[in-house]
Amino acid sequence: MDFRLTEEQEIFRDAVRDFCAAEVIPHAGRWDAEERFPTDTVAALGELGLLGMKAPEEYGGQGADAISIALAIEEVARADGSLALTVASHNSLCTGHILRAGSEAQKRAYVPKLATGEWLGAWCLTEPGSGSDAGGATTQAVRDGA
Repeated sequence: MDFRLTEEQEIFRDAVRDFCAAEVIPHAGRWDAEERFPTDTVAALGELGLLGMKAPEEYGGQGADAISIALAIEEVARADGSLALTVASHNSLCTGHILRAGSEAQKRAYVPKLATGEWLGAWCLTEPGSGSDAGGATTQAVRDGA
C-alpha cells in the first residue's frame, strides 16, 4: 500500500498552509484574546473551497477525498484549533448530515450556500439537562403554524 500523498493533495495542503500562515496565524491570538469570531477569515475559507470540501461538485462543493479533507483540517488546526473545529463541523456535522439524510430538495436548497460559505452551518446538540449527550436530549421541534 502506498501512503504517499498525490501531487494534487500536496498542492492542496500547501495552499491551505500558505493561507493559514498569512491569514490565520498572525491573528489567532488576538481573536482569542478579544473572544471574537473571525467572520471575514471564515468567508475567505469559503472562497478557498474549504467549507465545501465534502460536498459533491453537483452541489457547488469540491468533492474532496477524505485525505484532502483531513489535510485541510490539520493545516487549519496548526494555525488555530478553534477555526479548525469550525471547518470540520461545518463540513461534517452540518453539510455532511444534509448530504447523508436530506432529501434531494433539501440538498439543492442548502448545500450550495453551505459549500461556498455564503452560509455557515451549525449542529445543535448541547442543552442544559444533557450537555452533549444526544441520547439524553429532551428538546423537541413542534410545528406551530406554517
